[in-house]
Amino acid sequence: MPNRRFADGEVVMGRWPGSVLYYEVQVTSYDDVSHLYTVKYKDGTELELKESDIRSQSSFKHRKSQSSSSSPSRRSTSRSRSRSPGRPAKGRRRSSSQSREHKDDKKKTIQETSVALPVLVLFKPSENNTRRYNGEPESTERNDTSRIILEQKLKPDLETERVLEQYSLRPRKEEKKKEEIYSEKKIFETIKTIEKASSKTKELEFGGRIGTFMMIFFLPATVFYLLLMCKQDDPSLRNFPPPLPPLESLWEARVFGVFLLWFFLQALFYLLPVGKVVEGLPLSNGRKLHYRINGFYAFVLTAAAIGTLLYFEFELRYLYDHFMQFAVSAAAFSMGLSIYLYIRSLKVPEEELAPGGNSGYFVYDFFTGHELNPRIGSFDLKYFCELRPGLIGWVVINLAMLLAEMKIHNQSMPSLAMILVNSFQLLYVVDALWNEEAILTTMDITHDGFGFMLAFGDLVWVPFVYSLQAFYLVAHPTAISWPGAAAITILNCIGYYIFRSANSQKNSFRRNPADPKLAYLKFIPTATGKGLLVTGWWGFVRHPNYLGDIIMALAWSLPCGFNHILPYFYVIYFICLLVHREARDEHHCKQKYGLAWERYCQRVPYRIFPYIY
Repeated sequence: MPNRRFADGEVVMGRWPGSVLYYEVQVTSYDDVSHLYTVKYKDGTELELKESDIRSQSSFKHRKSQSSSSSPSRRSTSRSRSRSPGRPAKGRRRSSSQSREHKDDKKKTIQETSVALPVLVLFKPSENNTRRYNGEPESTERNDTSRIILEQKLKPDLETERVLEQYSLRPRKEEKKKEEIYSEKKIFETIKTIEKASSKTKELEFGGRIGTFMMIFFLPATVFYLLLMCKQDDPSLRNFPPPLPPLESLWEARVFGVFLLWFFLQALFYLLPVGKVVEGLPLSNGRKLHYRINGFYAFVLTAAAIGTLLYFEFELRYLYDHFMQFAVSAAAFSMGLSIYLYIRSLKVPEEELAPGGNSGYFVYDFFTGHELNPRIGSFDLKYFCELRPGLIGWVVINLAMLLAEMKIHNQSMPSLAMILVNSFQLLYVVDALWNEEAILTTMDITHDGFGFMLAFGDLVWVPFVYSLQAFYLVAHPTAISWPGAAAITILNCIGYYIFRSANSQKNSFRRNPADPKLAYLKFIPTATGKGLLVTGWWGFVRHPNYLGDIIMALAWSLPCGFNHILPYFYVIYFICLLVHREARDEHHCKQKYGLAWERYCQRVPYRIFPYIY
């Protein structure tokens, strides 16, 4: 076992990851397995550093003493030369050649001083400005860009200050005080302006302003079209467009009241003091939000409440009979929620805005979400809507469709196709709620703001589109043989196994790369300190969890038969969605990991589908 060079509690100089800057840190612990030091910066940030990224303070002090002793020696030499007997008298005129040589020497000295200048002033760390220079602790790309821009902007002014300091006769204390005022006032103001400009979203997705404007209308229209088609006797594309119902029949105050009751019931379950509290990933200001993990408990309480209603003979078929009205109510509520979210986002600090929803364009920011983590006290609106009302509501809607099928067709048992659809999708929802903590590392939480896209997706698209197969089977029953059911079940199990094992493999590696159970995994190290797996599922394709998702989506649609393409809309949509997410992930990883990601892509050439894509 290699010997430690630095002891716990020792104050040393640590390099900030991804940069050439060293700051004063304190060693807190050392991992004998990974050979990494855990250090703490003055602003409270804790990071793991390699021994090569840590230096003793004595080496920095030695360099500082050498640089500070050089200037006086040069000045004393200059003064001794002025008293040299061979030098012309003070009042005597120099020759033109001597004058030119003196000017060239002076110009050369000024140039040498200006070359070293930006490093001396700009990269001076202190306890108060370390965070301002570092910016986001998890991302150094943005900080490096800000430093380069700032260095270019301030170089002329700082060169002038250094030249005046070297050749003027003003007292050193006055120069030092002026330099401190300059650093604290002008540099910080410039950094603040640059960081505010660099935080704007420059790369627009979904077709930019025009595309997002159209999607605000296209998404609700798609949901209503799918639901209307499922009600038709022949839901084929030849019957497009379906007959539209009267507008007054699409809205009912009682249905909207039931939807509000459901939403606030899930909010009550979310606020219950049960389940553990965990920290999310660090925000741009280094702060970590706390989240209560109790989604599975909310699901159990919801199941108990539904069971109680069924015991007292409450008709869940009400959901099926007013399905379109419930969809309209959910869409109206999501629109109102989106408007509220955008208005409140106009008053939050710049650091709390979403990286992907801060373009400055109203329509785009309204659609993608302007604020990253909107909260009312400790109630996180985005995190709550991600898993609670829509995802659990999906299971309740499926159950309502199962009971409606039995009631409409006078069956004592639901059809085998309906049982398969309910079982497969129930497994998916329970898995998501059981592994609720994993959602904290997804881009929905860490990158995307909470706007119309996620509000409509969580409250409308998930419960009313994901339940499309069950809704379709009520009006279009499909007979399926037991061998066919067994084959579809095996297909779903394969998809679920790939999905779950790939995610578990990745999460285990992130938590403890030195785990002996993961010794068989090989990875490519990156500059961020993380590794890119090149064996296991992540060495098979780049996104094996997406492959599992698509296989499961196909298994959910197969029980509906092949009479119409409508039940397979979810498969088509899911492939398009995951391809879009995969492209976004590729772009994000290329920026984050650089050359390491290019090496990974060479080792793992296929993205989702092996030997195809």
